[in-house]
Amino acid sequence: MMLVELTAPAFEALPVAGLREHLRLGTGFEMASDAAETAALAGFLRAAIATIEARTGKVLLARQFRLRLEEWRDPAGHPLPLAPVGAVERVEITDAAGGVTPVAAGAWRLVQDMQRPMLVPVGAWLPQIPAGGCATVILSAGFGPSWDAVPADLAQAALLLAARYHEDRSFEGSQGAMPFGVSALIERWRSVRVLGGRGASRGRA
Repeated sequence: MMLVELTAPAFEALPVAGLREHLRLGTGFEMASDAAETAALAGFLRAAIATIEARTGKVLLARQFRLRLEEWRDPAGHPLPLAPVGAVERVEITDAAGGVTPVAAGAWRLVQDMQRPMLVPVGAWLPQIPAGGCATVILSAGFGPSWDAVPADLAQAALLLAARYHEDRSFEGSQGAMPFGVSALIERWRSVRVLGGRGASRGRA
């Protein structure tokens, strides 16, 4: 499986002003609002968002992804690795020679779920993936395009983590640690990694 982010959150969607205010309140000093400082704060926010998304499997700000699979986990329904998924935009099958065949939109549907959304067939099975080929799923995921759409606890966790990255920016390797307060805020959003009763790679007979 290979998951690639096709679009990034717009700069305007990042809570740069909120992070600047959070840092000012924490230190008691006014922060510069020049272009270099703004770019740095945006970078800390993007890093914090990426870390929280990796820990929870939840996409904070909406964007587009490409999922490439060499086989379905189960041809009766494949769980998607991100949530919430707003839409599956298209599904394609690529053969061993590189030929691409779009799968008709009426042949599959999205089952939305906050923990484990799924791509399921309209019928018995998802289309067979040929030997040496792959399936490509283009999907959009995220709570929404603006920061206001992000749940309050995840939004607060991102600000706290970005602030920690800002404070520890001079210490190489410090970004690997997850502060306890951030861990507590994201705990209820962490995905339970189970197969939901579905076995791996069935139905490739």
